[in-house]
Amino acid sequence: MILTDTHTHLYSEAFDMDRDQMIERALEAGISRFYLPAIDSSYTESMYALERKYPNHVFLMTGLHPTHVKHDFKVELAHVKENLEQRKFVAIGEIGIDLYWDKTSLRQQQEAFCFQIQLAKQYKLPIVIHCRDAFEEVFEILEAEKSDDLFGIFHCFTGTLAQAHRAISCNMKLGIGGVVTFKNGKIDQFLSKIDLSHIVLETDAPYLSPVPHRGKRNESAYLLNVLNKVAVIYGMDKQDIAEITTNNALDIFKT
Repeated sequence: MILTDTHTHLYSEAFDMDRDQMIERALEAGISRFYLPAIDSSYTESMYALERKYPNHVFLMTGLHPTHVKHDFKVELAHVKENLEQRKFVAIGEIGIDLYWDKTSLRQQQEAFCFQIQLAKQYKLPIVIHCRDAFEEVFEILEAEKSDDLFGIFHCFTGTLAQAHRAISCNMKLGIGGVVTFKNGKIDQFLSKIDLSHIVLETDAPYLSPVPHRGKRNESAYLLNVLNKVAVIYGMDKQDIAEITTNNALDIFKT
């Protein structure tokens, strides 16, 4: 069985003490591809180092995370643009809007989101969206920019069935992770109504650990817990879920 973790922060400081062992556990569990979203320029070299060490398994995005849109965000966006001019990436991400931590930076977040969408269109790359407490704000931009050359993944999808269909109508796959295992996660109540062709799996490690690891550090090997829950929801064999969602990921990332 081959699984794909479409969203994992392997470079996070949370893994500094056992990063190689953590990656090895995931590889032994059948997770053979790791897609790494960017946060800001401070993590670029760490991401490159992981790609060099695991060239057949690690694939990199570039982008500016909405919670890192600060006073110097235009400098950070210039870094993203420079990265794209210098080498290949599999996506622009993670990008979007987050109003959970800071509502005062909405205008800057909107500007950064729009700018990076244009880069994605220019380079014919998918986008990976971060959305927290900001569904309407994200959809306002997505629907204004909607076109055949805008596609990607709505990372860590936690919305309603109606919002799921809205995201899919904008050419987005839904990134399903640990939240699907939570008792109060809610998406498990309607996920089976979404065709599997629109689903990819993720961990968002080291965040959002699935049950039974909730509250502890997440890691890519725990994608198996997400897979198990999704298989139950759809009433399908785990092997089939793994194959379909991996093919969906390959279709998005072109790797």
